[in-house]
Amino acid sequence: MPKRQLGRLLKQAREEAGIPLDTAAKRLEWSRARMYRIEGAQTSVRTHDVELMCRIYGTSDEMRSVLVALAAESKSRGWWHAYGDAIPEWFELYVGLEAAACHLRQYEPALIPGLLQTPEYMAAVFRTKPGRTPAEVARKVALRLERQRLLTRRSPAAPQLQVVIDESVIRRPHEDVEGWRTQLAHLGGIASTGPGNVSVRVLPMRVGPHMASVAGAFVVLDFPRLGTRPAEPSTVYSESLTGSLYLDRPNEVSAYVDAWTTLWASALDEHASADLLNSAIKENYDE
Repeated sequence: MPKRQLGRLLKQAREEAGIPLDTAAKRLEWSRARMYRIEGAQTSVRTHDVELMCRIYGTSDEMRSVLVALAAESKSRGWWHAYGDAIPEWFELYVGLEAAACHLRQYEPALIPGLLQTPEYMAAVFRTKPGRTPAEVARKVALRLERQRLLTRRSPAAPQLQVVIDESVIRRPHEDVEGWRTQLAHLGGIASTGPGNVSVRVLPMRVGPHMASVAGAFVVLDFPRLGTRPAEPSTVYSESLTGSLYLDRPNEVSAYVDAWTTLWASALDEHASADLLNSAIKENYDE
């Protein structure tokens, strides 16, 4: 998060100074690609380099102090780095954003959301990629279980999580029948009597095409204010087989928030969703 804040504020300082990206790169004797990575929070930057950028941009002493402090903070490594290559590089940013968010709104049309998965279900999902060894699957399961701890943390306060899951997800058969029953029971428990910061709704299959039909799975992340610093812009996250997409332009976020609002209103409320999940559990036991 400090790296993301630093990149955003450095870009803002450069633009307020009226200095184009290429001009700034030339004056700093850096490549344009390096400038782009710094402003996009894709790489760290030394405090000495931030000092130099501030002199070129003519930033105030107060802003320079903030930027230098953020550069120092951005050097710290998150807990997820301990898992090495169990987490793809393109997913590291999301884990950091997820840990910093105060509100998560997630739509899943194909899977149980990662933060609500049981270990058995996680392992089944991770085994879908050919060639993964049992040891690799176990490391990925451990990483996801560690991520789930943010829902019960006390400091900082756990984020609010609102989830909409398509009914087809809970109707889809699984080879590991007992593991699937455990997952449904876990989800049903959360939906009916889960922690107060987690809400689960099921989008029934009777709902026709909607705004998110062509969007696929996505998460909208909102962030808190940190002291006197302004809150980070809300961000939309979605992923594919080979990478991920982060959107934070107001018009982009607004489009997804509108889609989310439609999904939330179209889904069964929490009590009806819990009833549907309990019904699915009974159906699985009757088979």
